[in-house]
Amino acid sequence: MQVTKAVITAASPSQHGLPLQHLVDRHGTHKTALQMTVEEAVDAGVEQIGIVIRPGDAEAYGQAVGEHRSRITFVEQDNPRGYGDAILRARDFVAGEPFLHLVGDHLYISDAANSCAKQLVDIAMNEKCAVSAVQPTRENKLPYFGTVGANRIAGRHDLFQIERMIEKPTPTQAEQDLVVAGLRSGYYLCLFGMHVLTPAVMDVLYELLQANRNGTSVTLTDALTLLAQRERMLAYETDGRRFNIGEKYGLLVAQLAVALTGGDRDEILTELVELLASQPSPAAIR
Repeated sequence: MQVTKAVITAASPSQHGLPLQHLVDRHGTHKTALQMTVEEAVDAGVEQIGIVIRPGDAEAYGQAVGEHRSRITFVEQDNPRGYGDAILRARDFVAGEPFLHLVGDHLYISDAANSCAKQLVDIAMNEKCAVSAVQPTRENKLPYFGTVGANRIAGRHDLFQIERMIEKPTPTQAEQDLVVAGLRSGYYLCLFGMHVLTPAVMDVLYELLQANRNGTSVTLTDALTLLAQRERMLAYETDGRRFNIGEKYGLLVAQLAVALTGGDRDEILTELVELLASQPSPAAIR
């Protein structure tokens, strides 16, 4: 199972501008969020990358990918019908091959020698099946993520057999249906925004969209739930962290997290301490 293609989704009307935001990477180089996501894929061995965009965004995105433009194929999503539809638009690009999927509004920081995407691709190649990256996540973050119900694979602390998924569950739903043995109380396995998927997911997405012709959207979570019923599918607890730059202060938190992994860590910490020390007390502000 070789993974040489990737699909990045970046067409959401409310989020399509997020990948164009500028950050400073751990080496002190200014880059767009999109360029950092593309480099995550390239580091995992990907050779070709399809980016799903809104009509008219190709020029801005072409500039934002930097030196990797030759690897990129843009796929436009007109008349969008949700996240699942966005991925299905890349069906011709994928051309029946397994592929790495990343979302355009997340940044990833590895806590290991290999990048998060490389870890995931290695697992998928070893296990020869689809694998979704997951991260233990506090209950208060459930409104932002699809969440996995799964059973831990014997002898592994980081690998799970997926049983079901729910898109942005309520805490009550999660407590009833998505508790995973061994996680801390109040934590759930939430999707990481990164998957290695088999081409069968495109058939599932097509079926769901055909069955929902009068509906407004189809989620990837719905498709992955069906895929897990039809073929072996695992969840992998990546040795790293994902940051949703679409959250309130998400870009700020992501930038700080990236900066604290680089050579300017001490300088950043000093600046933060000085900033905190200079803030007036809440009473003074009132």
